[in-house]
Amino acid sequence: MISPTKRNNIKTRNSILEILFEDNHLIAAFKLSGQTVQPEPSKPISLEDEVKEYIRVKYNKPGSVFLGVIHRLDMPVNGIVLFARTSKALVRMNESFQKREITKKYLCLVEGRPPASAAALQHWLKSDDKKNFTKAFENPVNNALEARLKYKVLKSGKNVSLLEIDLETGRKHQIRAQLSAIGNPILGDVKYGASKPLNDQSIALQAYFLSFNHPVQDIPIEISLLNSKNLLKL
Repeated sequence: MISPTKRNNIKTRNSILEILFEDNHLIAAFKLSGQTVQPEPSKPISLEDEVKEYIRVKYNKPGSVFLGVIHRLDMPVNGIVLFARTSKALVRMNESFQKREITKKYLCLVEGRPPASAAALQHWLKSDDKKNFTKAFENPVNNALEARLKYKVLKSGKNVSLLEIDLETGRKHQIRAQLSAIGNPILGDVKYGASKPLNDQSIALQAYFLSFNHPVQDIPIEISLLNSKNLLKL
């Protein structure tokens, strides 16, 4: 099993880019809160553009750099984002995500303490794209998608708990909506019921662990923030 821990902090145009994993087919980087994965009008430089610039400079590549977006994180969320450096890797990783062969784990700080120290949550989620909001229902409703996750309380403080989330399905705003539905909104996530925003307008949700079989070499890969200064803690 490959579990990379060496990180390269590369100065790019607007920030310090933290590369978490890299080989000929894949590259993973740390996305900051407030940063988009892909370019969007009137937004700061995207992680995709930063990684392209890193590859262009490091490998002295002329012309445009190929980089495939495999998955995304919401703008206020930080953590691991994986990209494909080859079309073969992109196709195979997209298939692995669709088949749910990827393990994705998150850390988050929530208001209060959940009703159980560990539990599996199941809801049906219905998204309103105009409002950019997802509502969670306890029972099936028309046009709603089933959503499942498991959580574990790692630590609790005064009115705040640190949770590890094992995401089983990948729905829009899933973690945010499901935790809000049980009365424990993520810190800073006023859209989903948090009592107040955080100073930097982020929310306390982090994609901290990713594991999968390599799309070309077919060996297990783990990418983790456990040794990173950016790891979310209580």
